[in-house]
Amino acid sequence: MTVSNQLPREEYIEQEYFFRTYRERLLDNIPSQEFLKTVQQELLSTCRLSMAVDILRTEIVHSGRIGPAMKRMPHYFSAFQSFVVEQSEEDRSRFDHSAALQIMEREARYRAADVSSAGLFMFQLECISRNRLGYHSGLEAMSADEIYNSEWKQWLQYLTLQLGARDLADLVYRVSEYYHLRRVSQATEKEVPQDALVLFDEQTGRIARANIGRDLVYFFSALQRHLNYPRVPIPEKSQAERIHPVVESRLSRLEQRLKLLESEQKGGIDLSQFYGKHRFITEGDDPLP
Repeated sequence: MTVSNQLPREEYIEQEYFFRTYRERLLDNIPSQEFLKTVQQELLSTCRLSMAVDILRTEIVHSGRIGPAMKRMPHYFSAFQSFVVEQSEEDRSRFDHSAALQIMEREARYRAADVSSAGLFMFQLECISRNRLGYHSGLEAMSADEIYNSEWKQWLQYLTLQLGARDLADLVYRVSEYYHLRRVSQATEKEVPQDALVLFDEQTGRIARANIGRDLVYFFSALQRHLNYPRVPIPEKSQAERIHPVVESRLSRLEQRLKLLESEQKGGIDLSQFYGKHRFITEGDDPLP
């Protein structure tokens, strides 16, 4: 079901441009202070984003971060946007600022289009899951978004207690139109539920039922294929985390040598492990073909 945007469409279009340009300039080693100072000339003066950027620039000059300033503007930046940025600015976090900006870029693009509460929920939850941002804090930030009505907010609070103990696909299936229709068709007139909670459409319910018990990644992927839900940027390994093939080969050989040394210290090397199924030819044996 499509819902009205919290902000005008032009604001989300400018947000998408801002987050994408911000990420690209960071990759070009342009300081955030310099970018925030010059990007205002590129944004539409009729949009409120230009004023918000001015506040972000003031905050980064004083604290070196933009998360606190975004949190002070809940009328413009959503609680989930502030949450994602704050997670990327944590000193010990492996979730970098570039990944946070890419997430907000794609979310803004989706909000500017035909956004739905169900689609945005799946996108935000997959962002939390893939980047290990913490379900409890993440769901709390999601529930503060005005795009979710009171029924959604109550279900998100329920999900905070259930997620991890129960399968997400099963939880989604049980609040879908497909589940409700199946209950109606199988129940008698007295057993038909009158106040069933329905948050997802029939197709989402079908996909959820088909993915119960499977890896969560497959569930998200199926929703993106069939319902055109926004795709979450997949975190890439940094250059420092990548191992060169030559180095990896040497490490493998070194590991094998260490295992041989450990075997020798424990009482000798068992050479039979290298023979496999072959045997020695002794006198009287038939020659091998």
